[in-house]
Amino acid sequence: MDSVRRVYLYLFDSAHGARGHVIARWLFLRALGIVYFSVFFALLFQVKGLIGTHGILPAGDLLDQARRAGALRFYYVPSLLWLSSSDHMLMALMWAGLVASVLVIANVWPRAMLLVCFVCFLSFVSAAQEFSGYQSDGMLLEAGFLSLFLAPSGVLPGWGAKSPPARAAILLLLYEWFRIYFESGVVKLASGDPTWRNLTAMYEYYQNGPLPTWIGWYAEQLPHWFQRGAAGATLFMELILVWMAFLPRRWRIACFFIVTAWQIAVILTANYAFLNYLVLFLAILLLDDQFLRRFVPERWSKGLAAPAPLRIEHAPSDPLVRMNLSDVHHLEAGGGEDEATAPEAVGDGEAGVRAFHWPRLFHSAGIALTVVAMIWVFYATSVEMLGILVHDVPLPVSPVVALEPFRIANQYGLFAVMTPHRYEIEFQGSNDGVTWAAYPFRYKPQDPRDRPRIYAPYQPRFDWNLWFASLGSWRENPLVLRTQVLLLQDNRDVLGLFAGSPFRDAPPKYVRTALWQYWFSTREEKRTEGIWWTRKELGTYSPTIARLDDGRLGVVAPAALTEPPDSQ
Repeated sequence: MDSVRRVYLYLFDSAHGARGHVIARWLFLRALGIVYFSVFFALLFQVKGLIGTHGILPAGDLLDQARRAGALRFYYVPSLLWLSSSDHMLMALMWAGLVASVLVIANVWPRAMLLVCFVCFLSFVSAAQEFSGYQSDGMLLEAGFLSLFLAPSGVLPGWGAKSPPARAAILLLLYEWFRIYFESGVVKLASGDPTWRNLTAMYEYYQNGPLPTWIGWYAEQLPHWFQRGAAGATLFMELILVWMAFLPRRWRIACFFIVTAWQIAVILTANYAFLNYLVLFLAILLLDDQFLRRFVPERWSKGLAAPAPLRIEHAPSDPLVRMNLSDVHHLEAGGGEDEATAPEAVGDGEAGVRAFHWPRLFHSAGIALTVVAMIWVFYATSVEMLGILVHDVPLPVSPVVALEPFRIANQYGLFAVMTPHRYEIEFQGSNDGVTWAAYPFRYKPQDPRDRPRIYAPYQPRFDWNLWFASLGSWRENPLVLRTQVLLLQDNRDVLGLFAGSPFRDAPPKYVRTALWQYWFSTREEKRTEGIWWTRKELGTYSPTIARLDDGRLGVVAPAALTEPPDSQ
Protein backbone atom coordinates (compact mmCIF):
# COMPACT_ATOMS: atom_id res chain seq x y z
CA MET A 1 0.00 0.00 0.00
CA ASP A 2 2.93 2.33 0.60
CA SER A 3 3.83 2.22 -3.11
CA VAL A 4 0.23 3.05 -4.05
CA ARG A 5 0.33 6.01 -1.70
CA ARG A 6 3.57 7.26 -3.25
CA VAL A 7 2.05 7.02 -6.72
CA TYR A 8 -1.01 8.92 -5.53
CA LEU A 9 1.09 11.68 -3.97
CA TYR A 10 3.24 11.95 -7.09
CA LEU A 11 0.36 12.15 -9.57
CA PHE A 12 -2.59 13.70 -7.79
CA ASP A 13 -1.51 15.58 -4.68
CA SER A 14 -0.92 19.29 -5.34
CA ALA A 15 1.33 19.57 -2.28
CA HIS A 16 3.67 17.12 -4.01
CA GLY A 17 2.94 18.58 -7.43
CA ALA A 18 5.13 19.64 -10.32
CA ARG A 19 6.84 22.66 -8.79
CA GLY A 20 8.88 23.03 -11.94
CA HIS A 21 5.82 23.78 -14.07
CA VAL A 22 4.30 26.76 -12.27
CA ILE A 23 5.11 29.28 -15.03
CA ALA A 24 4.02 26.88 -17.76
CA ARG A 25 0.72 26.37 -15.98
CA TRP A 26 0.23 30.12 -15.56
CA LEU A 27 0.87 30.74 -19.27
CA PHE A 28 -1.35 27.89 -20.41
CA LEU A 29 -4.32 28.96 -18.29
CA ARG A 30 -4.09 32.54 -19.56
CA ALA A 31 -3.96 31.20 -23.11
CA LEU A 32 -6.93 28.92 -22.44
CA GLY A 33 -8.84 31.96 -21.24
CA ILE A 34 -8.09 33.63 -24.58
CA VAL A 35 -9.48 30.63 -26.45
CA TYR A 36 -12.64 30.66 -24.34
CA PHE A 37 -12.96 34.40 -24.94
CA SER A 38 -12.78 33.94 -28.72
CA VAL A 39 -15.50 31.28 -28.53
CA PHE A 40 -17.97 33.28 -26.46
CA PHE A 41 -17.23 36.53 -28.27
CA ALA A 42 -18.06 34.88 -31.61
CA LEU A 43 -21.22 33.29 -30.24
CA LEU A 44 -22.53 36.59 -28.90
CA PHE A 45 -23.18 37.64 -32.51
CA GLN A 46 -24.34 34.28 -33.78
CA VAL A 47 -26.11 32.23 -31.14
CA LYS A 48 -29.61 33.64 -31.63
CA GLY A 49 -29.47 33.09 -35.37
CA LEU A 50 -28.06 29.58 -34.92
CA ILE A 51 -30.12 28.03 -32.10
CA GLY A 52 -32.29 30.86 -30.79
CA THR A 53 -36.07 30.73 -30.47
CA HIS A 54 -36.42 31.75 -34.11
CA GLY A 55 -33.02 30.51 -35.21
CA ILE A 56 -32.08 27.98 -37.86
CA LEU A 57 -32.00 25.00 -35.49
CA PRO A 58 -33.76 26.13 -32.29
CA ALA A 59 -32.37 24.58 -29.12
CA GLY A 60 -35.91 24.39 -27.77
CA ASP A 61 -36.87 21.86 -30.46
CA LEU A 62 -34.02 19.57 -29.44
CA LEU A 63 -34.94 19.84 -25.78
CA ASP A 64 -38.58 19.02 -26.56
CA GLN A 65 -37.47 15.82 -28.26
CA ALA A 66 -35.11 14.96 -25.40
CA ARG A 67 -37.94 15.22 -22.87
CA ARG A 68 -39.12 11.82 -24.04
CA ALA A 69 -36.14 10.33 -22.18
CA GLY A 70 -37.57 11.44 -18.83
CA ALA A 71 -35.02 12.20 -16.14
CA LEU A 72 -32.24 10.89 -18.38
CA ARG A 73 -32.70 13.95 -20.58
CA PHE A 74 -30.41 15.89 -18.26
CA TYR A 75 -27.69 13.30 -18.92
CA TYR A 76 -28.15 13.05 -22.68
CA VAL A 77 -28.30 16.85 -23.05
CA PRO A 78 -26.20 18.33 -20.21
CA SER A 79 -27.14 21.97 -20.57
CA LEU A 80 -28.31 24.88 -18.47
CA LEU A 81 -30.77 25.57 -21.27
CA TRP A 82 -33.11 23.16 -19.49
CA LEU A 83 -33.83 26.10 -17.19
CA SER A 84 -34.89 28.12 -20.23
CA SER A 85 -34.06 27.98 -23.93
CA SER A 86 -35.10 31.57 -24.57
CA ASP A 87 -32.92 34.06 -26.39
CA HIS A 88 -32.34 35.87 -23.09
CA MET A 89 -30.97 32.69 -21.53
CA LEU A 90 -28.72 32.04 -24.51
CA MET A 91 -27.29 35.53 -24.33
CA ALA A 92 -26.90 35.28 -20.55
CA LEU A 93 -24.84 32.10 -20.96
CA MET A 94 -22.64 33.70 -23.60
CA TRP A 95 -22.08 36.82 -21.49
CA ALA A 96 -21.36 34.71 -18.40
CA GLY A 97 -18.80 32.70 -20.36
CA LEU A 98 -17.27 35.85 -21.82
CA VAL A 99 -16.89 37.55 -18.43
CA ALA A 100 -15.51 34.37 -16.87
CA SER A 101 -12.96 34.02 -19.68
CA VAL A 102 -11.76 37.57 -19.07
CA LEU A 103 -11.32 36.75 -15.38
CA VAL A 104 -9.37 33.61 -16.32
CA ILE A 105 -7.07 35.79 -18.42
CA ALA A 106 -6.76 38.20 -15.49
CA ASN A 107 -6.00 35.27 -13.14
CA VAL A 108 -8.94 36.04 -10.86
CA TRP A 109 -10.39 32.95 -9.16
CA PRO A 110 -9.18 30.83 -12.10
CA ARG A 111 -10.57 27.46 -11.01
CA ALA A 112 -14.10 28.78 -10.48
CA MET A 113 -14.04 30.86 -13.67
CA LEU A 114 -12.81 27.89 -15.71
CA LEU A 115 -15.76 25.93 -14.34
CA VAL A 116 -18.13 28.69 -15.47
CA CYS A 117 -16.55 28.68 -18.94
CA PHE A 118 -16.79 24.91 -19.18
CA VAL A 119 -20.44 24.76 -18.08
CA CYS A 120 -21.50 27.59 -20.40
CA PHE A 121 -19.72 26.11 -23.40
CA LEU A 122 -21.01 22.60 -22.67
CA SER A 123 -24.52 24.06 -22.39
CA PHE A 124 -24.18 25.50 -25.90
CA VAL A 125 -22.48 22.48 -27.48
CA SER A 126 -25.04 20.04 -26.07
CA ALA A 127 -27.92 21.96 -27.66
CA ALA A 128 -26.31 23.31 -30.85
CA GLN A 129 -26.84 20.16 -32.93
CA GLU A 130 -25.09 20.50 -36.33
CA PHE A 131 -23.50 23.76 -35.22
CA SER A 132 -21.30 21.99 -32.67
CA GLY A 133 -20.24 18.89 -34.55
CA TYR A 134 -16.62 19.94 -34.87
CA GLN A 135 -13.62 18.15 -33.41
CA SER A 136 -12.37 21.49 -32.10
CA ASP A 137 -15.36 21.72 -29.74
CA GLY A 138 -14.45 18.36 -28.22
CA MET A 139 -10.83 19.42 -27.91
CA LEU A 140 -11.79 22.53 -25.96
CA LEU A 141 -14.22 20.69 -23.69
CA GLU A 142 -11.59 18.05 -22.90
CA ALA A 143 -8.89 20.63 -22.24
CA GLY A 144 -11.31 22.81 -20.26
CA PHE A 145 -12.37 19.91 -18.06
CA LEU A 146 -8.81 18.78 -17.33
CA SER A 147 -7.78 22.36 -16.59
CA LEU A 148 -10.16 22.38 -13.63
CA PHE A 149 -7.67 20.06 -11.94
CA LEU A 150 -4.69 22.07 -13.14
CA ALA A 151 -5.76 25.52 -11.95
CA PRO A 152 -4.57 26.77 -8.54
CA SER A 153 -7.07 27.43 -5.79
CA GLY A 154 -7.81 30.87 -4.41
CA VAL A 155 -9.27 34.12 -5.67
CA LEU A 156 -5.95 35.85 -6.44
CA PRO A 157 -3.43 32.99 -6.62
CA GLY A 158 -0.69 34.86 -8.46
CA TRP A 159 1.75 32.31 -9.82
CA GLY A 160 0.14 29.69 -7.61
CA ALA A 161 3.53 28.45 -6.41
CA LYS A 162 2.08 27.43 -3.05
CA SER A 163 -0.23 24.96 -4.80
CA PRO A 164 1.82 23.53 -7.68
CA PRO A 165 -0.02 21.70 -10.46
CA ALA A 166 -0.86 18.04 -10.02
CA ARG A 167 1.23 15.98 -12.39
CA ALA A 168 -1.76 13.95 -13.53
CA ALA A 169 -3.46 17.07 -14.87
CA ILE A 170 -0.35 18.12 -16.81
CA LEU A 171 0.16 14.62 -18.17
CA LEU A 172 -3.45 14.29 -19.31
CA LEU A 173 -3.36 17.64 -21.09
CA LEU A 174 -0.13 16.66 -22.81
CA TYR A 175 -1.74 13.32 -23.60
CA GLU A 176 -4.57 15.18 -25.33
CA TRP A 177 -2.00 17.21 -27.28
CA PHE A 178 -0.20 14.01 -28.30
CA ARG A 179 -3.41 12.25 -29.34
CA ILE A 180 -4.54 15.14 -31.53
CA TYR A 181 -1.36 14.81 -33.57
CA PHE A 182 -0.83 11.06 -33.47
CA GLU A 183 -4.42 10.02 -34.12
CA SER A 184 -4.59 12.48 -37.02
CA GLY A 185 -1.51 10.88 -38.53
CA VAL A 186 -2.85 7.36 -38.11
CA VAL A 187 -6.21 8.10 -39.73
CA LYS A 188 -4.51 9.70 -42.73
CA LEU A 189 -2.88 6.39 -43.56
CA ALA A 190 -5.76 4.19 -42.37
CA SER A 191 -8.33 6.04 -44.49
CA GLY A 192 -6.80 4.80 -47.72
CA ASP A 193 -6.83 8.30 -49.22
CA PRO A 194 -4.29 8.03 -52.07
CA THR A 195 -3.33 11.70 -51.78
CA TRP A 196 -1.60 11.05 -48.46
CA ARG A 197 0.14 7.93 -49.73
CA ASN A 198 1.47 9.59 -52.86
CA LEU A 199 2.08 12.89 -51.01
CA THR A 200 -0.19 15.02 -53.21
CA ALA A 201 -2.56 15.95 -50.37
CA MET A 202 -1.32 19.54 -50.23
CA TYR A 203 -1.70 20.32 -53.93
CA GLU A 204 -5.12 21.97 -53.46
CA TYR A 205 -5.35 21.93 -49.67
CA TYR A 206 -5.12 25.70 -49.24
CA GLN A 207 -8.12 26.50 -51.44
CA ASN A 208 -10.41 23.66 -50.35
CA GLY A 209 -10.60 24.26 -46.59
CA PRO A 210 -13.60 25.90 -44.90
CA LEU A 211 -12.25 29.47 -44.95
CA PRO A 212 -8.99 30.01 -46.88
CA THR A 213 -6.69 32.97 -46.28
CA TRP A 214 -4.82 35.26 -48.65
CA ILE A 215 -1.54 33.76 -47.44
CA GLY A 216 -2.95 30.38 -48.41
CA TRP A 217 -3.33 31.68 -51.98
CA TYR A 218 0.39 32.36 -52.15
CA ALA A 219 1.20 29.01 -50.51
CA GLU A 220 -0.74 27.17 -53.20
CA GLN A 221 1.38 28.82 -55.90
CA LEU A 222 4.50 27.09 -54.56
CA PRO A 223 5.91 24.24 -56.70
CA HIS A 224 4.73 20.67 -56.34
CA TRP A 225 8.01 19.52 -54.83
CA PHE A 226 7.35 21.87 -51.92
CA GLN A 227 3.77 20.61 -51.51
CA ARG A 228 4.92 17.00 -51.50
CA GLY A 229 7.55 17.86 -48.91
CA ALA A 230 4.88 19.56 -46.76
CA ALA A 231 2.68 16.45 -46.94
CA GLY A 232 5.58 14.22 -45.96
CA ALA A 233 6.58 16.57 -43.12
CA THR A 234 2.99 16.50 -41.84
CA LEU A 235 3.00 12.72 -41.61
CA PHE A 236 6.46 12.70 -40.03
CA MET A 237 5.47 15.23 -37.40
CA GLU A 238 2.17 13.57 -36.51
CA LEU A 239 3.45 9.98 -36.42
CA ILE A 240 7.06 10.32 -35.24
CA LEU A 241 8.14 13.74 -34.05
CA VAL A 242 5.44 14.10 -31.36
CA TRP A 243 6.97 11.16 -29.49
CA MET A 244 9.69 13.63 -28.47
CA ALA A 245 7.23 14.71 -25.76
CA PHE A 246 8.19 11.55 -23.84
CA LEU A 247 11.95 12.18 -24.07
CA PRO A 248 14.18 14.24 -21.72
CA ARG A 249 13.52 17.98 -21.35
CA ARG A 250 15.86 19.19 -24.10
CA TRP A 251 13.98 17.06 -26.61
CA ARG A 252 10.67 18.37 -25.30
CA ILE A 253 11.81 21.97 -25.64
CA ALA A 254 12.96 21.33 -29.20
CA CYS A 255 9.63 19.66 -29.92
CA PHE A 256 7.80 22.75 -28.64
CA PHE A 257 9.58 25.07 -31.04
CA ILE A 258 9.05 22.77 -34.02
CA VAL A 259 5.31 22.25 -33.50
CA THR A 260 4.79 25.91 -32.59
CA ALA A 261 6.33 27.05 -35.86
CA TRP A 262 4.18 24.52 -37.67
CA GLN A 263 0.97 25.69 -36.01
CA ILE A 264 1.75 29.33 -36.78
CA ALA A 265 2.13 28.40 -40.44
CA VAL A 266 -1.24 26.60 -40.38
CA ILE A 267 -2.92 29.58 -38.68
CA LEU A 268 -1.62 31.94 -41.36
CA THR A 269 -2.63 29.76 -44.31
CA ALA A 270 -6.06 28.51 -43.18
CA ASN A 271 -8.86 29.64 -40.85
CA TYR A 272 -9.59 26.72 -38.54
CA ALA A 273 -11.11 28.89 -35.82
CA PHE A 274 -9.56 28.27 -32.41
CA LEU A 275 -8.39 24.71 -33.15
CA ASN A 276 -4.77 25.47 -33.99
CA TYR A 277 -4.51 28.04 -31.20
CA LEU A 278 -5.62 25.45 -28.66
CA VAL A 279 -3.17 22.85 -29.98
CA LEU A 280 -0.41 25.46 -29.94
CA PHE A 281 -1.23 26.48 -26.36
CA LEU A 282 -1.32 22.89 -25.12
CA ALA A 283 2.31 22.58 -26.21
CA ILE A 284 3.27 25.19 -23.62
CA LEU A 285 3.12 22.38 -21.06
CA LEU A 286 6.14 20.79 -22.77
CA LEU A 287 8.21 23.56 -21.22
CA ASP A 288 9.36 23.88 -17.62
CA ASP A 289 10.20 26.75 -15.28
CA GLN A 290 13.92 26.19 -15.66
CA PHE A 291 13.55 27.24 -19.28
CA LEU A 292 10.79 29.83 -18.88
CA ARG A 293 12.07 31.72 -15.86
CA ARG A 294 14.67 33.56 -17.92
CA PHE A 295 11.84 35.32 -19.74
CA VAL A 296 10.08 36.50 -16.56
CA PRO A 297 11.01 40.08 -15.55
CA GLU A 298 12.63 40.24 -12.13
CA ARG A 299 9.89 42.47 -10.71
CA TRP A 300 7.30 39.81 -11.62
CA SER A 301 9.22 36.81 -10.30
CA LYS A 302 8.29 37.38 -6.66
CA GLY A 303 6.36 34.41 -5.40
CA LEU A 304 7.85 31.92 -7.84
CA ALA A 305 10.22 30.45 -5.30
CA ALA A 306 8.53 27.64 -3.38
CA PRO A 307 9.74 25.33 -0.63
CA ALA A 308 10.94 21.89 -1.56
CA PRO A 309 8.21 19.26 -1.70
CA LEU A 310 7.37 17.77 1.67
CA ARG A 311 8.44 14.18 2.18
CA ILE A 312 6.35 12.01 4.48
CA GLU A 313 7.77 8.61 5.19
CA HIS A 314 5.01 7.39 7.45
CA ALA A 315 1.43 8.37 8.07
CA PRO A 316 -1.08 7.37 10.70
CA SER A 317 -3.04 4.33 9.67
CA ASP A 318 -6.36 5.83 10.74
CA PRO A 319 -7.52 8.34 8.07
CA LEU A 320 -9.90 10.00 10.52
CA VAL A 321 -7.07 11.34 12.67
CA ARG A 322 -4.43 11.80 9.95
CA MET A 323 -3.25 15.40 9.60
CA ASN A 324 -3.58 16.87 6.12
CA LEU A 325 -0.57 18.38 4.38
CA SER A 326 -1.57 21.97 4.97
CA ASP A 327 -1.50 21.29 8.73
CA VAL A 328 1.99 19.83 8.46
CA HIS A 329 3.27 22.83 6.47
CA HIS A 330 1.75 25.12 9.10
CA LEU A 331 3.35 23.27 11.99
CA GLU A 332 6.76 22.94 10.32
CA ALA A 333 6.74 26.68 9.68
CA GLY A 334 6.49 27.19 13.43
CA GLY A 335 2.80 27.95 13.62
CA GLY A 336 0.73 26.62 16.47
CA GLU A 337 -2.76 25.29 16.51
CA ASP A 338 -5.46 27.88 16.91
CA GLU A 339 -8.82 27.18 18.42
CA ALA A 340 -10.51 26.83 15.04
CA THR A 341 -8.21 24.05 13.81
CA ALA A 342 -6.97 22.29 16.90
CA PRO A 343 -8.12 18.67 17.06
CA GLU A 344 -10.47 17.83 19.85
CA ALA A 345 -9.88 14.84 22.10
CA VAL A 346 -11.60 11.70 20.97
CA GLY A 347 -13.07 11.34 24.42
CA ASP A 348 -14.97 14.65 24.16
CA GLY A 349 -17.96 12.87 22.71
CA GLU A 350 -19.40 11.76 19.37
CA ALA A 351 -20.51 15.25 18.39
CA GLY A 352 -17.01 16.57 18.89
CA VAL A 353 -15.52 13.82 16.73
CA ARG A 354 -18.03 14.57 13.95
CA ALA A 355 -17.21 18.30 14.10
CA PHE A 356 -13.53 17.52 13.66
CA HIS A 357 -13.83 14.85 10.99
CA TRP A 358 -16.56 16.03 8.59
CA PRO A 359 -14.52 18.77 6.84
CA ARG A 360 -11.68 16.33 6.32
CA LEU A 361 -14.05 13.67 5.04
CA PHE A 362 -15.50 16.09 2.50
CA HIS A 363 -11.97 17.04 1.46
CA SER A 364 -11.04 13.37 1.09
CA ALA A 365 -14.18 12.73 -0.93
CA GLY A 366 -13.25 15.58 -3.26
CA ILE A 367 -9.78 14.14 -3.75
CA ALA A 368 -11.26 10.70 -4.43
CA LEU A 369 -13.60 12.13 -7.07
CA THR A 370 -10.67 13.95 -8.66
CA VAL A 371 -8.65 10.75 -8.89
CA VAL A 372 -11.59 8.80 -10.32
CA ALA A 373 -12.37 11.53 -12.88
CA MET A 374 -8.81 11.74 -14.21
CA ILE A 375 -8.33 7.98 -14.34
CA TRP A 376 -11.69 7.65 -16.09
CA VAL A 377 -10.74 10.22 -18.74
CA PHE A 378 -7.36 8.54 -19.25
CA TYR A 379 -9.00 5.15 -19.71
CA ALA A 380 -11.68 6.44 -22.08
CA THR A 381 -9.26 8.40 -24.26
CA SER A 382 -6.85 5.45 -24.40
CA VAL A 383 -9.61 3.12 -25.54
CA GLU A 384 -10.60 5.68 -28.17
CA MET A 385 -7.02 5.82 -29.45
CA LEU A 386 -6.66 2.05 -29.45
CA GLY A 387 -9.87 1.90 -31.47
CA ILE A 388 -8.03 3.60 -34.33
CA LEU A 389 -5.09 1.19 -34.13
CA VAL A 390 -7.02 -2.03 -33.43
CA HIS A 391 -10.35 -2.91 -35.04
CA ASP A 392 -11.89 -4.63 -32.00
CA VAL A 393 -10.47 -3.35 -28.74
CA PRO A 394 -10.73 -6.13 -26.10
CA LEU A 395 -11.61 -3.67 -23.34
CA PRO A 396 -14.90 -2.56 -21.76
CA VAL A 397 -16.36 0.37 -23.70
CA SER A 398 -19.18 1.30 -21.33
CA PRO A 399 -16.96 3.82 -19.46
CA VAL A 400 -16.22 5.45 -22.81
CA VAL A 401 -19.87 5.60 -23.84
CA ALA A 402 -20.83 7.04 -20.45
CA LEU A 403 -18.73 10.16 -21.10
CA GLU A 404 -19.98 10.80 -24.64
CA PRO A 405 -22.63 13.42 -23.75
CA PHE A 406 -19.95 15.55 -22.08
CA ARG A 407 -17.38 15.25 -24.91
CA ILE A 408 -14.43 15.25 -22.51
CA ALA A 409 -12.85 12.03 -23.84
CA ASN A 410 -12.66 12.12 -27.61
CA GLN A 411 -11.16 10.45 -30.63
CA TYR A 412 -9.47 12.82 -33.05
CA GLY A 413 -8.52 12.52 -36.69
CA LEU A 414 -7.96 15.67 -38.72
CA PHE A 415 -7.90 15.55 -42.54
CA ALA A 416 -8.23 11.78 -42.81
CA VAL A 417 -9.54 12.28 -46.36
CA MET A 418 -8.69 15.43 -48.27
CA THR A 419 -11.49 17.45 -49.87
CA PRO A 420 -10.87 17.26 -53.65
CA HIS A 421 -12.93 20.30 -54.69
CA ARG A 422 -14.30 23.53 -53.29
CA TYR A 423 -18.03 24.18 -53.49
CA GLU A 424 -19.97 27.13 -52.13
CA ILE A 425 -23.69 27.41 -51.44
CA GLU A 426 -25.07 30.86 -52.20
CA PHE A 427 -28.51 32.05 -51.08
CA GLN A 428 -30.35 34.12 -53.68
CA GLY A 429 -33.62 36.00 -53.58
CA SER A 430 -35.95 37.30 -56.29
CA ASN A 431 -39.28 39.07 -56.63
CA ASP A 432 -40.04 37.87 -60.16
CA GLY A 433 -38.29 34.48 -60.39
CA VAL A 434 -36.07 35.80 -63.19
CA THR A 435 -33.63 38.30 -61.68
CA TRP A 436 -31.80 36.94 -58.66
CA ALA A 437 -29.77 38.82 -56.05
CA ALA A 438 -27.28 37.09 -53.76
CA TYR A 439 -27.23 37.46 -49.98
CA PRO A 440 -23.64 38.54 -49.18
CA PHE A 441 -21.67 36.43 -46.71
CA ARG A 442 -19.48 37.86 -44.00
CA TYR A 443 -16.64 35.35 -44.22
CA LYS A 444 -17.12 32.78 -46.99
CA PRO A 445 -15.62 33.24 -50.47
CA GLN A 446 -18.17 34.84 -52.79
CA ASP A 447 -17.01 37.76 -54.92
CA PRO A 448 -13.91 36.57 -56.83
CA ARG A 449 -12.33 40.00 -56.32
CA ASP A 450 -12.50 39.89 -52.52
CA ARG A 451 -9.23 38.97 -50.86
CA PRO A 452 -9.55 35.99 -48.46
CA ARG A 453 -8.97 37.22 -44.92
CA ILE A 454 -7.66 35.79 -41.64
CA TYR A 455 -10.40 35.42 -39.02
CA ALA A 456 -9.14 32.74 -36.63
CA PRO A 457 -9.62 32.21 -33.75
CA TYR A 458 -13.07 33.71 -34.49
CA GLN A 459 -15.39 30.97 -35.75
CA PRO A 460 -18.36 31.82 -37.99
CA ARG A 461 -20.29 28.60 -37.43
CA PHE A 462 -22.95 29.26 -40.06
CA ASP A 463 -20.32 29.74 -42.77
CA TRP A 464 -18.48 26.65 -41.59
CA ASN A 465 -21.59 24.48 -41.73
CA LEU A 466 -22.41 25.64 -45.24
CA TRP A 467 -18.98 24.45 -46.36
CA PHE A 468 -19.73 20.99 -44.94
CA ALA A 469 -23.23 21.07 -46.44
CA SER A 470 -21.82 21.81 -49.90
CA LEU A 471 -20.12 18.41 -49.87
CA GLY A 472 -23.47 16.60 -49.51
CA SER A 473 -27.06 17.02 -50.64
CA TRP A 474 -29.69 19.38 -49.25
CA ARG A 475 -31.63 16.39 -47.88
CA GLU A 476 -28.68 15.63 -45.59
CA ASN A 477 -28.47 19.24 -44.44
CA PRO A 478 -31.86 20.55 -43.29
CA LEU A 479 -30.30 23.80 -42.10
CA VAL A 480 -30.15 24.99 -45.73
CA LEU A 481 -33.89 24.72 -46.40
CA ARG A 482 -34.62 26.10 -42.95
CA THR A 483 -32.48 29.15 -43.72
CA GLN A 484 -34.38 29.71 -46.97
CA VAL A 485 -37.68 29.72 -45.06
CA LEU A 486 -36.37 32.20 -42.49
CA LEU A 487 -35.06 34.52 -45.21
CA LEU A 488 -38.54 34.58 -46.75
CA GLN A 489 -39.81 35.56 -43.32
CA ASP A 490 -37.20 38.34 -43.06
CA ASN A 491 -35.87 36.84 -39.83
CA ARG A 492 -33.51 39.42 -38.34
CA ASP A 493 -31.50 36.96 -36.27
CA VAL A 494 -30.71 34.85 -39.33
CA LEU A 495 -30.07 37.91 -41.50
CA GLY A 496 -27.48 38.88 -38.88
CA LEU A 497 -25.45 35.84 -39.96
CA PHE A 498 -25.05 37.46 -43.38
CA ALA A 499 -23.23 40.68 -44.25
CA GLY A 500 -26.53 42.24 -45.27
CA SER A 501 -29.65 41.79 -47.38
CA PRO A 502 -30.24 42.87 -50.99
CA PHE A 503 -33.90 43.35 -50.05
CA ARG A 504 -34.04 46.21 -47.58
CA ASP A 505 -37.71 47.19 -47.75
CA ALA A 506 -39.34 43.76 -47.71
CA PRO A 507 -38.30 40.11 -48.00
CA PRO A 508 -38.20 38.62 -51.50
CA LYS A 509 -40.95 36.44 -52.92
CA TYR A 510 -38.58 33.63 -53.93
CA VAL A 511 -35.45 32.20 -52.28
CA ARG A 512 -33.19 29.57 -53.80
CA THR A 513 -29.64 28.31 -53.35
CA ALA A 514 -27.04 28.09 -56.09
CA LEU A 515 -24.02 25.82 -55.91
CA TRP A 516 -20.74 27.16 -57.25
CA GLN A 517 -17.36 25.53 -57.69
CA TYR A 518 -14.39 27.73 -56.77
CA TRP A 519 -10.69 27.63 -57.60
CA PHE A 520 -7.85 29.90 -56.57
CA SER A 521 -6.96 32.16 -59.47
CA THR A 522 -3.62 31.77 -61.22
CA ARG A 523 -0.86 34.32 -60.91
CA GLU A 524 -1.70 35.62 -64.37
CA GLU A 525 -5.43 35.95 -63.58
CA LYS A 526 -4.66 37.78 -60.36
CA ARG A 527 -2.22 40.13 -62.10
CA THR A 528 -4.43 40.98 -65.08
CA GLU A 529 -7.94 40.76 -63.60
CA GLY A 530 -7.30 41.45 -59.92
CA ILE A 531 -9.22 38.34 -58.84
CA TRP A 532 -8.39 35.85 -56.11
CA TRP A 533 -10.92 33.24 -57.25
CA THR A 534 -12.46 31.83 -60.37
CA ARG A 535 -15.83 30.15 -60.15
CA LYS A 536 -18.47 28.25 -62.11
CA GLU A 537 -22.17 27.88 -61.32
CA LEU A 538 -23.27 24.23 -61.21
CA GLY A 539 -27.01 24.63 -60.62
CA THR A 540 -29.55 25.02 -57.83
CA TYR A 541 -28.57 23.12 -54.69
CA SER A 542 -31.99 22.90 -53.02
CA PRO A 543 -35.63 23.47 -54.01
CA THR A 544 -36.75 27.01 -54.72
CA ILE A 545 -39.21 28.24 -52.08
CA ALA A 546 -41.75 31.04 -52.56
CA ARG A 547 -44.42 32.95 -50.66
CA LEU A 548 -47.67 31.88 -52.32
CA ASP A 549 -50.65 34.14 -52.90
CA ASP A 550 -52.41 32.81 -49.80
CA GLY A 551 -49.40 33.74 -47.64
CA ARG A 552 -48.14 30.20 -47.19
CA LEU A 553 -44.70 28.99 -48.24
CA GLY A 554 -44.29 26.35 -50.90
CA VAL A 555 -41.83 24.71 -53.26
CA VAL A 556 -42.08 26.11 -56.78
CA ALA A 557 -39.05 24.42 -58.40
CA PRO A 558 -37.02 21.31 -57.52
CA ALA A 559 -33.27 21.31 -57.03
CA ALA A 560 -31.28 20.92 -60.23
CA LEU A 561 -28.63 18.95 -58.35
CA THR A 562 -30.10 15.81 -56.80
CA GLU A 563 -26.81 14.30 -55.57
CA PRO A 564 -23.60 15.66 -54.09
CA PRO A 565 -21.43 17.08 -56.91
CA ASP A 566 -18.60 14.57 -56.46
CA SER A 567 -21.00 11.62 -56.69
CA GLN A 568 -22.53 12.62 -60.01
